[in-house]
Amino acid sequence: MNDNPLHKLHDFGQSIWLDFTRRGMLESGELQEMIATDGLRGMTSNPSIFEKAISGSADYDDAIRALALEGKSSAEIYQTLTATDIQNAADLFASIYQQSDGRDGFVSLEVSPYLANDTAGTVAEAKRLWHALDRKNVMIKVPATAAGIPAIQQLISEGVNVNITLLFGLPRYSEVFAAYLSGLETVAAAGKSLDTIASVASFFLSRIDVLVDPLLEERMRGDDQNPHAKLARRLHGQTAIASAKKAYQMYQEVIDGTKFAQLAIQKARPQRLLWASTSTKNPAYSDVKYVEPLIGSDTVNTLPLETLHAYRDHGNPADRLTDDVDEAMDVLNGLAKLDIDLDAVTDQLEAEGVQKFIKAFDSLMETLEKKRLAALSAC
Repeated sequence: MNDNPLHKLHDFGQSIWLDFTRRGMLESGELQEMIATDGLRGMTSNPSIFEKAISGSADYDDAIRALALEGKSSAEIYQTLTATDIQNAADLFASIYQQSDGRDGFVSLEVSPYLANDTAGTVAEAKRLWHALDRKNVMIKVPATAAGIPAIQQLISEGVNVNITLLFGLPRYSEVFAAYLSGLETVAAAGKSLDTIASVASFFLSRIDVLVDPLLEERMRGDDQNPHAKLARRLHGQTAIASAKKAYQMYQEVIDGTKFAQLAIQKARPQRLLWASTSTKNPAYSDVKYVEPLIGSDTVNTLPLETLHAYRDHGNPADRLTDDVDEAMDVLNGLAKLDIDLDAVTDQLEAEGVQKFIKAFDSLMETLEKKRLAALSAC
């Protein structure tokens, strides 16, 4: 265990959360073993993860059948299955939550993707989930859409732990952190405790390169004397990491600023950056591309199973997050020189991300309805 690179990440202040869940791993002892051997400090879920877990296994069939026979609708079955899994996972991570004094040990459940552009609906569902789950070490996932920003502020002001998801752009990240601080200020003004409120900002990475790299490849055409082609070649595959390094610089500036210092006196917790979408989509890239350069203090990296296994096998931990920041800025500035509008790219990714989650959610609901009807017809 001492030689496990995943464990060594803790030495540099980074927590590893698992970007996956399935009922079988909760019930078989697999998750407990990973907590012990890999040093897992939390777990996340989303509509795509639950779609794969429920549609791609028989783990839930008995529970679906029983709930169908109780007269539950597909929506009610979904709510029961996901709530049960999140509660059970939160209980498994409860000791981590206690040992870390509420810093880690969190499990996240997302509001419906259909609410991504509905502030009031997001707040209502997030509060419903928060109270239904009834666990201190739960976070409710809220997308970083324009409608999500005021929802984040409202939920934090009411003491709900929030995991901000579908965050791609640096301007949006600035809004997210401002909403978090505003929520904390509301709590502080009411004379309430700040030390139990936790939040992470999940900055999505690999999808940025998936969209930007083809734009760079268009500009890479030409001989070595073409300055734009040379610049595009140098920037290829670098945008996501550069964005993350800039986001961390922004994080440090806020944490070191006067506003947070005043809240910290009242035991406010920083809203840690969480690196999400860390599986490598381009087979030409390292399978730990979105882990190695982003190891640093007060961060979380949420890894899907494949990336976690890869890092366990050949990870090389070192504190690198604040290295090469000037080069990261050169990458971001270089995109502008090539007429690549990164803000437009991240806006597109946000909209596509919402639609991907809606598609996964719809697929899952179709599966649940088929299994519900099959259970009733078998009676």
